[in-house]
Amino acid sequence: MKLKGRNKVSPEFSMSSMTDIVFLLLVFFMLTSNAPNALDLLLPKAKGKSTNTQNVSVTIDKNLKYFVNNEQISKEYIEIELKKALEGQEKPTIILRAEENVAIKEAVNVMDIANRNSYKVILAVRPK
Repeated sequence: MKLKGRNKVSPEFSMSSMTDIVFLLLVFFMLTSNAPNALDLLLPKAKGKSTNTQNVSVTIDKNLKYFVNNEQISKEYIEIELKKALEGQEKPTIILRAEENVAIKEAVNVMDIANRNSYKVILAVRPK
């Protein structure tokens, strides 16, 4: 009588399936990650604390192109876009990212819009 089984257990381990899973997870996290600073700006330096409160981001680059939440818009439509983005917010806040060499009058224009609509403005800077 033969009691030994025909199937042998192989102690070998294949890494290919584990590599596939790790690669798929990497691709998934790269696609779902949110890149808040998608625009390449050189912000002015200052000492201060950072904040995580952000409702809307307004960016002014060195070519005087305006972006609301990384979408390029015309200077004339900033107020309309901000009203749309901030309606219904309890404490509407704007993060103003003006590049280092942008004239102060461009930043003051956005601050004036915020003042007229009772929005809080935070000026983004890079640490010293």
